[in-house]
Amino acid sequence: MQQLTQKLGSGEMQIQEIPYPQLGKGMVIVKNHFSIISAGTEGSTVTAARKSLLGKAKERPQQVKQVIDTLRKQGPTQTYRAVMKKLDAYSPLGYSCAGEVIEVSEDVTEFQVGDLVACAGAGYANHAEIVSVPINLCVKLSPDSNLKNAAYNTLGAISLQGVRQADLRLGESAVVIGLGLLGQLACLILKASGVQVIGVDVSSSAVKLALDNQVADLAFTRDEPGLEDKIFTATGGIGADAVIIAAATSNLDPINFSGSIARKKGKVIVLGAVPTGFERDPFWYRKELELKMACSYGPGRYDLNYEEKGIDYPVAYVRWTEKRNMEAFQRLLERKQINIDYLTTHEFSFDDAPKAFDLVVNKSEPFIGIALKYDISKTHSKSIIKTKTSESPIGKLRISFIGAGSYAQGNLLPNLEGLYGVSKIGVLTNTGTTSKRVAEKFGFQFCASREEDILDEKTNTLFIATRHDSHGSYVIKGLNTGKHIFVEKPICLNPEELDEIAALKKSTQKEIMIGFNRRFSPFSQEIKKKVGSGPMTMIYRVNAGAIPKDTWIQDREIGGGRIIGESCHFIDYLTFINGSLPNKISALALPDPQGLNDTVTIQIGFENGSNGVVAYYANGSKELPKEYVEIYSSGTTAILSDFKELKIYGKGKVKKSKVLNQNKGQKEMVHAFVNGLVNAGKSPIPFEEIYAVSKATFKVLESIQNGGAQVQF
Repeated sequence: MQQLTQKLGSGEMQIQEIPYPQLGKGMVIVKNHFSIISAGTEGSTVTAARKSLLGKAKERPQQVKQVIDTLRKQGPTQTYRAVMKKLDAYSPLGYSCAGEVIEVSEDVTEFQVGDLVACAGAGYANHAEIVSVPINLCVKLSPDSNLKNAAYNTLGAISLQGVRQADLRLGESAVVIGLGLLGQLACLILKASGVQVIGVDVSSSAVKLALDNQVADLAFTRDEPGLEDKIFTATGGIGADAVIIAAATSNLDPINFSGSIARKKGKVIVLGAVPTGFERDPFWYRKELELKMACSYGPGRYDLNYEEKGIDYPVAYVRWTEKRNMEAFQRLLERKQINIDYLTTHEFSFDDAPKAFDLVVNKSEPFIGIALKYDISKTHSKSIIKTKTSESPIGKLRISFIGAGSYAQGNLLPNLEGLYGVSKIGVLTNTGTTSKRVAEKFGFQFCASREEDILDEKTNTLFIATRHDSHGSYVIKGLNTGKHIFVEKPICLNPEELDEIAALKKSTQKEIMIGFNRRFSPFSQEIKKKVGSGPMTMIYRVNAGAIPKDTWIQDREIGGGRIIGESCHFIDYLTFINGSLPNKISALALPDPQGLNDTVTIQIGFENGSNGVVAYYANGSKELPKEYVEIYSSGTTAILSDFKELKIYGKGKVKKSKVLNQNKGQKEMVHAFVNGLVNAGKSPIPFEEIYAVSKATFKVLESIQNGGAQVQF
C-alpha cells in the first residue's frame, strides 16, 4: 500500500510502500478514489518542512520554547532524541478524501463493504491508497456520487461550520474575506442559504473566479477604491450582518477591516488563520461587535470520545456535529444546490503527488482546488515489508515491537543498539508510516500490518509500547504464543487481566518485564546500597503537573487515568528501595469536579514494616522540579532531587553526587532486561513485585472511592 509522506526535517517528500493500515474498533478501511490537497493548511506544512532549521524555528517559536524546557529538565541527550524523532519521522499528509469501503470493524453496523464514503481527519483521511477512518469521521454517499467532488468533504464541513457560526437568516448579508478554497466554499453555502454574499480578496484572479462562477453577488479586491462605502451601499447602508474571515495571513488588516464593514452588533467569524488583536476603537467597541471562532469541522472535533470512540452527541442538544456537517455538505452536492466543479483547477495522478505540492509551494501557476486521483484497479496485500537491513535472526533474543511511539523511540529502541545476543525482527504500530520509519532507523528486518507476523515463531521476545488499554491483551497474546515480554507500564488496566497474566506466567514459565525504569538509575542503585533492606520510612513527591481531561491518558478506558498509568512508577520505586512488597494502602485525593483523582496522597505499608508516602500532585508550579525522594533508614538519610542530584547523610561528611543530564535509568533497564535473558534466562524484576505493585494501584483507586479507608491485600 502506497502513501505520500514527508520528513519534517529535510522536507523530503516521497510516495512509498508502507504497511496496510490497522482496522481498529469503530473503524472502516477505505480504498481512496480521490483526495484533495488543502493548499492553505498542507501548503504551509510543506513549506515549513522545506525551510532550514533556523527557518523552522522562526516559524514555530512555541515549539522552540518546548525544546528549551525539555533541555532544561531532561538534558541534551533526551532532547536531541525527541527533536530528531519529530524531524526524521515520515509524516503523513492529507485530511480530506473519498472512496469505497473495503473492510469494516466487527462492531460497526452503519457501513458495509462496497459503500461509497467521504472521509475526514488529519492522520486518517491521508493521501494514501488505503486509509483507516473512525466512523464519526466518515459519511456514507449515494451510489452515483461524484467522488472527486465528495472528496472536498473536510473543507466543505469547515466552511459550513463557519457559516453556522455566523447564524444568518434568509435575506441577511455576509462579507467573506479571503476567496481561496474555504472562502469560495463559504460563499457557495451562503448563497444557497439565501444570504447576500460579498467577497473580498487581495487577488484579482480570486475575485474574478467568484464573479465568473456567480458564487458571490458582489466581489472586490481589497484595494478597490471606496470599498467600505460600496459594501455599505450594497447592504442598504447598515453594513454586513456578518463577516467571515477565510483568509490566512499574519496581517491585522482582515480583523480591523471586518470591524469597519460590519453593522452595529454584527458578528465576525474567524474561519482562517489570522491574528485577532483588533483595534478597539473606533469600530469594535462602539458597534459592540461579536467575535466568534469556527472550530474546524464542528462540534466533536478534538473530542476523543466523539472521534475515536464513536460516541455521538444527542441531536436534540447538539444539532450539528462535525459528522452531521459533513453529511449536510454532501447533501448540498447530491441535490446540486451547490456546484463545485469549477474549484478543481488541477488534477494529478497519485503517483505525481509531489509535483502537485511543488505547484502549491512554488505558486508556479494559479490554482484553487487540487485533486489527487488513485488507480483503483490495483490490489493490495497485508504482507510484511522488508527493510534493507542485513541483520539475520541468529541472536538468542529475537525481538519484535508492537507499538513504537515517542517514548519507545527515545528510551527503548536506542538502548538496544549494540547489545550482544539481540536480533531485531519486526515492528507493528497503529500507523504504517511509524512502522516503516522505526524498522528502517533501528534495523528491524520488516514492518508488519498483522499481529500474526509479529507473534509467529520468528520472534521470541516481545516489546509492547502501545496505548495503555492494549497492554494487557498483548501481554496475554505474547505469553500464549511463547514470548518473553517487555511491557511499558501499566501492565494492564484491571485486576481481572492482571490475574489472567499471573496465571499464564505460571503456566508458560515465560519472563515478564515492566518498564519500571527508575529503580535502575545509578542514583537509585547507590541509595539501595546505603540504606539496606530493613524497615524504613520513605517519601516520594511528584510534581506531576496538570493534564487536560480530554487527553487519552486521563480516559479511564484508554489510558486508565494517572493513578494506574503513572503512580505505579513511584509505588514500584519504594518497593524496590525497602526490599519488600506493599500490603496495605490508603489514599486521599483532592476534591476535583472533573473526577480526575490526579492530586492524591498515597500511604503505603509494606510487609517488612516499612511505610512510605507517594505525594502525587497535579496542582503545583511548573517551575518546581518534578520528582523528589527522601529515604530514612537506621541513621541514614538519602535525598534524591529529580534524578540529577543525590545527597546521602550518615556518619561524617555528607556524600553528594550531581550529574548534568537527568538519568532515570532507561538505558540501564533495557540492558538489564536483555542481559538477564541472554545470560540467565531471567527478568531483572521478580514477577511477584510487578504483580504486587500493579495490584496496589487498583487498591489506591478503591481507597479513594472509600474516603481514604485503608485497604489490605
